[in-house]
Amino acid sequence: MAASELYAKYARVWLPDAGTVWKSAELTKDYSPGDLKLTLQLEDGTEVVHQIDPQTNNLPPLRNPNILVGENDLTALSYLHEPAVLHNLKVRFIDSKLIYTYCGIVLVAINPYESLPIYEADIINAYSGQNMGDMDPHIFAVAEEAYKQMARDERNQSLIVSGESGAGKTVSAKYAMRYFATVSCSSSEASVEERVLASNPIMEALGNAKTTRNDNSSRFGKYIEIGFNKKHCIIGANMRTYLLEKSRVVFQADDERNYHIFYQLCASSHLPEFKAFKLGCADDFHFTNQGQSPVIDGVDDAKEMCNTRRAFSMLGISESDQMAIYQILAAILHLSNVEVKDQSADRSSILPDSVHLMVFCELMGVPCEDMAHWLCHRKLKTTTETFIKSVSKMNAVNGRDALAKHIYARLFSWIVCGINNALKSAAKQHSFIGVLDIYGFETFDVNSFEQFCINYANEKLQQQFNLHVFKLEQEEYMKEEIPWTLIDFDDNQPCIDLIEAKLGVLDLLDEECKMPKGSDDTWAQKLYNTLLKQNAHFDKPRMSNRAFIIHHFADKVEYQCEGFLEKNKDTVNEEQINVLKKSKVDWLLKLFEDDETATSSTNKHKSTVTGRAGQSQRDNKKTVGLQFRQSLHLLMDTLNATTPHYVRCIKPNDDKSPFIMDPVRAVQQLRACGILETIRISAAGFPSRWTYQEFFRRYRVLMKQKDVLHDRKQTCKNLLEKLVKDQDKYQFGKNKIFFRAGQVAYLEKLRSDKLRMACVRIQKTIRCWLARKKYLRMRESAVTIQRHVRGHQARCYVKFLQRTRAAVLIQRNVRMWVTRTRYQQQRSAAITVQCFLRAYMARKQYYKLVFEQKAVVIQKWVKGWRARRRYKRTMAAIVLLQSCVRRMKAKKELKKLKVEARSVERIKKLNIGMENKIMQLQHKINEQHKDNRELSERLNVLEKTQTTEREKRNREIENLRRSEQEAQAKAVTLPSLLEQLSFLQHELENTRREKEDLEEQTKVYKEQTQQVIEDLNMKNSLLNGEKDEMNKRILEQADQLTEISTNIENAKQLERDLTEERSRYQSLLSEHLHLEERHRDVKEEMNLSISTIKSDHKRTDSNYSRNSSEFSQSLGSTEGEDGSIQTKNQNQTTVDLQVLLKLQRRVKELEQDRQSLSQQLDNREEAQQEKAKEVEEQRTVGRAELDLETLKRQELESENKKLKQDLNELRTSLTNEDSELAPPIPGSLPYNILLEQLGSSNEELEMRKEEVMLLRSHMVRQEALKHKDSLLGEGVNLDLSDIPSFQDVDRSTDIHTLNEDGELWLAYEGLKETNRILECQMQEQKRGHHEDNRKLLEEVNKFKAEKEQQQKLLAQSLLLPEDARIEASLKHEITRLTNENLELMEQQEQQDEDMRKLKKTLKLYIKKVEDLEASVQQKNKAPVMTAPVRAVNITRKEKEYRGMLEYREGDETRLVKKLVVDLKPRGVAVSFIPGLPAYIIFMCVRYADNVNDDQRVSTLLNSTISSIKGVIKRRGKNFEVVSFWLANTCRLMQCLKQYSGDETFATHNTAKQNEHCLANFELSEYQQVFGDLAIQIYRQLIKCMEDILQPLIVASMLEHETIQGVLGSKPTGLRKRSSSFSEQAVTVEVLLQRLGVFHATMSQHGMDLDLIKQLVKQQFYIICAVTLNHLLLRKDMCSWSKGLQIRYNVWQLEEWLAERELSDCGAKETLEPLVQAAQLLQIKKKTEADAQVIGTMCSALTTAQIVKVLTLYTPVIEFEERVPTTFITTVKNLLKDRVESTTLMMDTKKIFSITLPFTPSSVALETIQIPASLNLGFLARI
Repeated sequence: MAASELYAKYARVWLPDAGTVWKSAELTKDYSPGDLKLTLQLEDGTEVVHQIDPQTNNLPPLRNPNILVGENDLTALSYLHEPAVLHNLKVRFIDSKLIYTYCGIVLVAINPYESLPIYEADIINAYSGQNMGDMDPHIFAVAEEAYKQMARDERNQSLIVSGESGAGKTVSAKYAMRYFATVSCSSSEASVEERVLASNPIMEALGNAKTTRNDNSSRFGKYIEIGFNKKHCIIGANMRTYLLEKSRVVFQADDERNYHIFYQLCASSHLPEFKAFKLGCADDFHFTNQGQSPVIDGVDDAKEMCNTRRAFSMLGISESDQMAIYQILAAILHLSNVEVKDQSADRSSILPDSVHLMVFCELMGVPCEDMAHWLCHRKLKTTTETFIKSVSKMNAVNGRDALAKHIYARLFSWIVCGINNALKSAAKQHSFIGVLDIYGFETFDVNSFEQFCINYANEKLQQQFNLHVFKLEQEEYMKEEIPWTLIDFDDNQPCIDLIEAKLGVLDLLDEECKMPKGSDDTWAQKLYNTLLKQNAHFDKPRMSNRAFIIHHFADKVEYQCEGFLEKNKDTVNEEQINVLKKSKVDWLLKLFEDDETATSSTNKHKSTVTGRAGQSQRDNKKTVGLQFRQSLHLLMDTLNATTPHYVRCIKPNDDKSPFIMDPVRAVQQLRACGILETIRISAAGFPSRWTYQEFFRRYRVLMKQKDVLHDRKQTCKNLLEKLVKDQDKYQFGKNKIFFRAGQVAYLEKLRSDKLRMACVRIQKTIRCWLARKKYLRMRESAVTIQRHVRGHQARCYVKFLQRTRAAVLIQRNVRMWVTRTRYQQQRSAAITVQCFLRAYMARKQYYKLVFEQKAVVIQKWVKGWRARRRYKRTMAAIVLLQSCVRRMKAKKELKKLKVEARSVERIKKLNIGMENKIMQLQHKINEQHKDNRELSERLNVLEKTQTTEREKRNREIENLRRSEQEAQAKAVTLPSLLEQLSFLQHELENTRREKEDLEEQTKVYKEQTQQVIEDLNMKNSLLNGEKDEMNKRILEQADQLTEISTNIENAKQLERDLTEERSRYQSLLSEHLHLEERHRDVKEEMNLSISTIKSDHKRTDSNYSRNSSEFSQSLGSTEGEDGSIQTKNQNQTTVDLQVLLKLQRRVKELEQDRQSLSQQLDNREEAQQEKAKEVEEQRTVGRAELDLETLKRQELESENKKLKQDLNELRTSLTNEDSELAPPIPGSLPYNILLEQLGSSNEELEMRKEEVMLLRSHMVRQEALKHKDSLLGEGVNLDLSDIPSFQDVDRSTDIHTLNEDGELWLAYEGLKETNRILECQMQEQKRGHHEDNRKLLEEVNKFKAEKEQQQKLLAQSLLLPEDARIEASLKHEITRLTNENLELMEQQEQQDEDMRKLKKTLKLYIKKVEDLEASVQQKNKAPVMTAPVRAVNITRKEKEYRGMLEYREGDETRLVKKLVVDLKPRGVAVSFIPGLPAYIIFMCVRYADNVNDDQRVSTLLNSTISSIKGVIKRRGKNFEVVSFWLANTCRLMQCLKQYSGDETFATHNTAKQNEHCLANFELSEYQQVFGDLAIQIYRQLIKCMEDILQPLIVASMLEHETIQGVLGSKPTGLRKRSSSFSEQAVTVEVLLQRLGVFHATMSQHGMDLDLIKQLVKQQFYIICAVTLNHLLLRKDMCSWSKGLQIRYNVWQLEEWLAERELSDCGAKETLEPLVQAAQLLQIKKKTEADAQVIGTMCSALTTAQIVKVLTLYTPVIEFEERVPTTFITTVKNLLKDRVESTTLMMDTKKIFSITLPFTPSSVALETIQIPASLNLGFLARI
């Protein structure tokens, strides 16, 4: 394109400026070729003229369009030059607060000088797995690219972080290492990532210091290799260090510090373990007080010391080694305070009583005299003699400082070696990622040997960088098959040769160091003579002969030769080292081993020793320069063998001010770090690169419809050939279009012009439409006004006619009303007179009838009394007569019996009975003797025991005396214990008082409730007079409502707390289960590694996680309340008549349905009654046996109790030593007499007992016979014939050996019958009493309601006019009659129900009679039948299953394998009922419960749990499997609850289901275990869904664009997102389709609807969180058009919810942050009112997120504007009072707490059949 087209009017260019480096200007006149000046206008309005050199004709660089400013990649700029790079970095850093920017393959990081919330774990998770160009520039993106390439290409990677001091190199390297440690999975070695990160605090403490440019400046370079295994897990690390700044140990400039470790040690000197070091404040030591800045703002050295010690411990460095390290550091500090006295010009000495020297020697374990001597002397050796020479004070001080530096360097090397040993892994390293944190190019006013080495290293790194960039450019062109020419770039190999080649600077320096009298001046002259005229990169200053200049790639640097030789040789007194080698401290000797055996991981810092040594020894010693060159070559070999990634750190200003950029300093660093060289190389070729799809989407507006072809590549070619005539400005590759610099800006200009013309056309059309719409609206308004005016006139005339007619009508009605009122008054008076007269006559007749009736009653009672008196007299005479007759008969019978008693046969009969009794008595006597012997033996044992106990008591008394003495010693603690006891008693008393107060309050409350009821009854009669009290009560109710609202709020708060507690519990449960799985995995690996023989090893789960009882109870109560609370509010409004009539019709229909269904219930109820009768009979038999056993048990217990009492009394009497009379001795005469008396008393007691039992049996039997035929004794069945004959019963049984006649058995039966009669009577009376009370209460409530309703109607009717009153009374009467009708219908239904029951009972009795008759006839019938019998078909009755599955013991493994392990969810879910495996397992559990086998239950359930866990572990990534087992686990848990027999769950069951409840075992603990398992599977399901949705969310919600061309994306740089623009783009429809598959799968598996809603809510939260996080991390997505696209996509998600009736699941609320972010992108953002609107609207976004979106907002087209910084500040000020989280990202790992509601199953267990396809033939239905 011609320059005249580019440099036209209004074109913007860059002009050089001394203060800002570059300033912007705008052309005010077109440029023509040949012009020698440009007329420009600056941004401040100043007119300037820019002169053009006629020889070069170089025009000022053009400025990029505003739309390209602020890009993530500098290579995306159309014009690539220094001002464009500087301006883009400035806009991103200052305006957008973005510190990272890409420049091709380089990440530019600018130090913000404040902490930013962009390094948290959620940011790491957001960048993990993402392509480098998909997200905004970040150090994590570079680290992820390196990690991904290492895993993909199996090639080692390097991350090169460079920059000058204070630019943030160390922090960037630390964050990169943290990223690697976070994203890499854990290896076999525990916490290796933490140990790698733990090396940072140690190296910062020992190698970092405060400088004038940086508070934490690294004073050494390091290269850390992080090793990975084949699974890409960190297994170890290795560190190499370069060029430690040892001079800082002994010297610091103003406002600088020594290394941090010294100040940390001084800050911790008060600790006990550091007391022996005799340290103090840092200002007390010479090595730490030279900079006069011992404190860093915001840094606590004591706290940092704790971190350092913790890091040492984490790396495995023992406490003794740590203390040895601190001891040496303390010794160095004391060495700095050793004062050297000047005795003469060449002599010096140290006082022998120098305190610091003594402490130094004590800490180092060396003789004080030797060290003091050799600090002031040196040894000189010749070939024949050795001389000891004193040194001057200055040389002595330098020797002291050299010793301190040498000790610190050795200590530093040893610590690095120790860190490497701690990070070394035994496993084989498969690959590594190296992180190089090295100093950048440095130039100061005085540059010495350190700066020379640093700049030498940067020359090598720059050469490697240039070659790598050129190689990438070449590979890109070859890949796209584009013809390319060799790009010329500055090669710095001549500068490197100047430094390291033969006869170079380093070679000459080493040669001069070998010379005996070599000096800095002689070395400088050699440099001038050798290099000045031979190398163009070497120069000599004009005014100095002791300096030289080298032209580096970044700038020319002047180096001062002073100190070069001394620093290169690094000398130290050999005798001082020998003194240290004789130390008594063993640990110190490790630091000073010979160089041949010394172990050093860094291979640097080997000091040379002064003195005259042999030539061979001097030749073998390596100088610092040689060591550095060798280590640098080794580093370059390592970097060349890896794939490098570059991070260039920029220091924005020297004042450490946050987000302020000094352009001069920034340009210096950009030139020094090679950024501008990268830009130059890129600009020399084709810097702008577009894929064909990107180009088509962006510039679709420049095409016509006919130009769009199916082949996108050909379409783009045709368009470019049409728009850009010069073919050299672009090239077509295989997948991309390559543009020269400036072409994208030209295309953007064409695009903006096209859009501007389209906007003008749209505005023209819209303005025409608005004008026409305004005219039509005005015309319509005029017509409307006319219509309304005419209508108003017509209405006025009609109103006049209506009023005239209404007046006539009113007059007529008034006259009629007056006449009717008069008539009604007369009629009412007549009726009143008639009423009173008739009432008087009726009362008179009533009194007469009452008088007559009372006379009749009196006569009746008198006659009855006389008749009863006559009857009683007659009965007394009859009884007397009968008594006399019976007495006479009794006397005769007595005489007869006396005669018979004297006969011999009677005596014989009596003797027979006596013999039997004598034998029994003899047997009892033997038993008594046996008992007596046992008692005597027991007495002997007791006596011995008593003696033993006396001795024991004596010993205890001695022990008590000793314990008393000890108690007196411990009496000091008694007051505190007494205080605690008194406090506890006080609390107990308070609790008791509170309990009494609560009881009193309850009592008072009951009394108050009773009083309120009485008051209400009284107030019903005095309602009109107590209106004021009712108002007061209304006020009280208002207060109660306030309290209720407060209680509701408290309940909501409790519910929120419960939700949080549940969430915490579930997260802890998930973590516990995760740790448990890891433990099992590790255990399995260990078992496999130890012994491979045991292949059939099995593991059983024995530990199940349980939550606290409080949580389970609260959860259960919450579920119960949710399922059982049902409130019914009865509306007391007047019932509508039509509604009542409709209800009557509906009642009739329901009555017909009821009658039709009643017949179907008869058969079932008859069957149930038969079964119930059989069960009752079995219960009756069992009850009789139980009563018999109970009687026996009670008698035995009573006898046993008496025996125990007697024995205790006997023991008491025998062991009572305090009694006056001693107990009788066993075997003595009194003792035997007592035993005989005891036996006789027992026999007498038995005889009395038998007599009492006989009498009682007779009485009970007579009473039972009396009530046998009574109405209350219908249930008594005293069948004496069933009593077995006692002659046939064995007399050895326990029942009938009490007496011979069986009278006790009769007494027992009689007592049973009597108890049953009394129980029946009491139950009957109780039922009748309850029924009467219930009916009375119902009637009272009914009367109260009617009374209140009548009072209300009466009060309302009094306020109504007469006509309305009549109508209201009529309506009330109709309502009352309707209610009575309904009540009568209900009574009729009840009577019909009773009749139906009686009919069924009658049918049952008839059937029994028929069966009895048939049986009698069958007995009477002949056994043989000769008549032929007709053939009858015998049908098999249908089996009634019990809902159980029988299985053999040991089949649990087969069952679980078939039903869980080998089951395919898809076939089961499609073919059978949902939850079939859960039902089958529960039916097997029911069988195990039925057989009362707890081992089977536990085995089956434990095997099921283990198998489900195994399936989830193996196939946890399969959504269908996880969803299937989540549904079945929940169903099994619901079955355990539903059939547990708990009343809370039983209310939801049918009667049949309640019969299937578990009978023997209570499995509430397994309910909790299955609940925990369901939570685990739920979380696995969420993880599975997240893995599936994660690749779709960003592509569908953010990257896909529905409207192409107009809303196309901006041009991108070198790092493109080609994967997002494939032909098969991921749209939001794909996401919705995936969500639909999830929902359909879960529904098909029979998952509970509440659980599905919770999962959908979690899905939408994941979509929102991932989308919003990527939006916050992608600047290219923050635009107006993208907000429109997001809102459209969210609308589609909401429509998906509405289609599936899931709008109430809370998923829409989770999308609120995303919706508000989209609205924030589209809302106006200019004024303060807009800021207030944003603060109100964005309630779901945090302040950090709002500010981030506003900061990232990027215009896509020229018509948009960036958000001003002042507006963002205004928003910050408005939102500063918000109390919210400061995190930027949404937590994508957040999982809402799950609630598992109880959902009873309607499936009947007895109807479930086992499909044959499951291969469960070993199960049998019962």
